[in-house]
Amino acid sequence: MQYIGVDLAWGERKPTGLAVVDAEGALLGVAAVRTDEEIVAFLASYDDEECLVAIDAPLIVRNASGNRPAEKLLNKDFARFDAGAHPSNTAKPEFSEQPRAARLAALLGLDINPWSRRTRRGIEVYPHPATVALFRLGRTLKYKDKPGRDVDQLRAELLVLMRLIEGLANAEPALRVDGPAWRELRAAVAVAERKSELRVVEDQVDAVMCAYIAIFADLRRDDTVVYGDLESGYIVTPALPEDLVPTPRRKRSSSTPTAPDIGFAVREYANGWPATRAATEEYVERVITILDDAGINYLTVTGRAKSVTSFAAKAARTAVGHPVYADPLREITDQIGVRVITYVHSDVQAVADLLAEQVIVLDDRDMGQETASEGRFGYASRHLLIGVEGHAHRAQVQIRTVLQHAWAEFEHDIRYKGTIPEEHVHEFDRRFTLAAGLLELADKEFSTIRDRLLPGPTDAGDVTADDDPRIPPRELAAFLAGQYADSGWSRTDHYVWISTVVLELGITSLAALGETLRAVDADLLKERMGYRYPPGAVRRLDDALLWTYGEEYVDLRANAHRVPSLQARLAKMRASVPGAPAT
Repeated sequence: MQYIGVDLAWGERKPTGLAVVDAEGALLGVAAVRTDEEIVAFLASYDDEECLVAIDAPLIVRNASGNRPAEKLLNKDFARFDAGAHPSNTAKPEFSEQPRAARLAALLGLDINPWSRRTRRGIEVYPHPATVALFRLGRTLKYKDKPGRDVDQLRAELLVLMRLIEGLANAEPALRVDGPAWRELRAAVAVAERKSELRVVEDQVDAVMCAYIAIFADLRRDDTVVYGDLESGYIVTPALPEDLVPTPRRKRSSSTPTAPDIGFAVREYANGWPATRAATEEYVERVITILDDAGINYLTVTGRAKSVTSFAAKAARTAVGHPVYADPLREITDQIGVRVITYVHSDVQAVADLLAEQVIVLDDRDMGQETASEGRFGYASRHLLIGVEGHAHRAQVQIRTVLQHAWAEFEHDIRYKGTIPEEHVHEFDRRFTLAAGLLELADKEFSTIRDRLLPGPTDAGDVTADDDPRIPPRELAAFLAGQYADSGWSRTDHYVWISTVVLELGITSLAALGETLRAVDADLLKERMGYRYPPGAVRRLDDALLWTYGEEYVDLRANAHRVPSLQARLAKMRASVPGAPAT
């Protein structure tokens, strides 16, 4: 199955945008052409036996004047969002006989009945109302050339639309445009100096939007509206959200409160999204460094920059008819999200405490504790809102155990992405509550097991080849479990990494490593480091080697990424330590 978008010019003198998307939502290709023959030729290279072609142009026009019934119905919903349809009637030369869209559908062998189940179908769509509905826009984006709009404004608005489309990678259904064709369109927008150059890109972006409307209409029929009928003409579009209201046209008055300018907020967020994505990577790296430096064992640290689509949807939320966010850019605090998954519940608190020491904690909510205080079992996660001095961006950090994460993800998919029949809602509520209680008990048992097996060896995996001079990570893990019996487990990949560090020091056997460690005053080192949390065995070895080799250890190639951190630790070791090793 392929989904094809056609932003069809009403005549062959202006360009027509084309886009082809596969059944998985991946953009296969885009183009700008002019004639019907060129359209057919381009699509022939992609055309599948099964296809749904969404055409932005009237397919059926039978009224002699004014608007078609479909346009009147659509305008009743969308005109207040600046997304009304232009009138189509047979008094216009382009519709006096067969509309171009109908002619093209015939050339492609498409059934234009919107309710058809045939393998080759065509439907009429309109991108403007679709963008309002899908992205919850207070008004349409002004990327179309109209009097009073200069190139810079058109470029900025078109880029916002492109970023919104990129955000559909996280939608249901998904659209994935990250590929060479899309990057070429982006580059063309960046260098465009004339409106005509932007127009060529705009047509292709609209075609991509048309293709997504086809996917949406095919896979989410209950959320799709067909305005009009097969006799007088129709337009297919995603349904307008019931709680969506248009952005006021008038300026704000200090004495009269108005709804927030959602469109402005979305535009500003879209313009700053590349910087937000870069800041997300920085926050993830910072959190990983903090946890690794402390020797905390964790499963994953991941991050995501909130997509423009997701931001737009959240900015437009209302409660009891009023906007939830008066200032979306400031009040939506999860624009950057970092998630830390730990193995046991006790490490959740350890991670929260560590972050409190290294960054600015602006807010701290224990969602599990809040749920428990209400006498319920359910969602459990620690949410921190953090900032870094001198950094414009904040980040929301979610810290939860593996089991808490599994429950939250499954519950979210079922409740918010799936469909629970009304008659089964209470039963599902009860079952989710029961599962949450069982997982809370399991978390406690895992903590007990970890505490009792703390001295036990960790399976670090055996990734070394026969001719690898490093100490095998599995053997190193067993050795360190005996060397540091009071230490916690370390991450599997950390055993692999430290074996490389040990090799760079010229240590190739456990006997040689043991001899090196015997010269370390472990108790004094532990006292000087003042570990607040039980460090993993790899961290203990790391500190012992730093104690022994000093600046030589800091200068190792394997440590190039963490020189400032090691220097700070070395200074801490040497401070007021009589008999500290000379370097």
